Amino acid sequence: MIIVTGGAGFIGSNLIKALNKRGETDVIAVDNLENGIKFKNLADLQICDYLDKEEFLATADKGAFPFARVKAVFHLGACSDTTEWDGRYMMRNNFTYSKKLLHACEEHQIPFIYASSAATYGGSETFVEKPEFEKPLNIYGYSKLLFDQYTRRVFPKAGTQIVGLRYFNVYGPRESHKGSMASVAYHFYNQVRQDGKIRLFEGSGGFKDGEQQRDFISVTDAVEITLWFLEHPEVSGIFNAGTGRSQTFNDVASAVINHHKTGEIEYIPFPAHLAGKYQSYTRADLSKLRAAGCDLEFKTVEQGVSEYLKWLDASGK
Repeated sequence: MIIVTGGAGFIGSNLIKALNKRGETDVIAVDNLENGIKFKNLADLQICDYLDKEEFLATADKGAFPFARVKAVFHLGACSDTTEWDGRYMMRNNFTYSKKLLHACEEHQIPFIYASSAATYGGSETFVEKPEFEKPLNIYGYSKLLFDQYTRRVFPKAGTQIVGLRYFNVYGPRESHKGSMASVAYHFYNQVRQDGKIRLFEGSGGFKDGEQQRDFISVTDAVEITLWFLEHPEVSGIFNAGTGRSQTFNDVASAVINHHKTGEIEYIPFPAHLAGKYQSYTRADLSKLRAAGCDLEFKTVEQGVSEYLKWLDASGK
């Protein structure tokens, strides 16, 4: 049995889909379906059970969950809204919950692979998995960093695999429920369909109009990295999960326009409320991932966005 928290979410549902393709259907999806639209991400998946996240944690706290049957836990559930500033809520969801699940996995010797985030780097210009480069700009990034710091204290005495994956800017199928937090590729796709214009920020952070750069990674590649660790239980640690390339928002916009064969870019003023809270540049340093033996190749924006938009066309979403 495999447990996927956040199983109805973006990366979680794509991970379950990939597990199903590998013949793994003994999967428990754990999530919070208060946003009921997320059921669509589960509808075509093969799972053996669904548990509400609070029910799952309460059962685990009582010692009533059958962890002896569990092969691995993928802890991908979290509040990922970077505009959420309720720190108590964020810490309960992203830190306290994660600690309890980590200790349950340690107690039962279950591999624990969890979602960290590139938001832990925040205002840094160096994206290496070391404390001196970790400068979160919001409470979401801090909640993820705090749990990374906690696991670093556990690593030396851990009796099983623990892996934290710092996902960079992930885009791809099954993200429409995220609303404003969905990828720019998704928003650009819809903007062209609606009025033929893609809206990008004017220059900021020393970058020209639309030239802010991110490490954009296809969700299929992010899932492949995640499953690589399942196949290599001897590897533990905190690792970047990106492409190792940095491309501009203009590149993403161009890929969308090329797909639609129409559209134009409009540059809009940089929002004042994002000043000092916005990452203008990210690029995953993959040295640690490569040193661990992961030799996967990753799609460029042009390749990945084209593949994604064809999926959006076919799905009607």
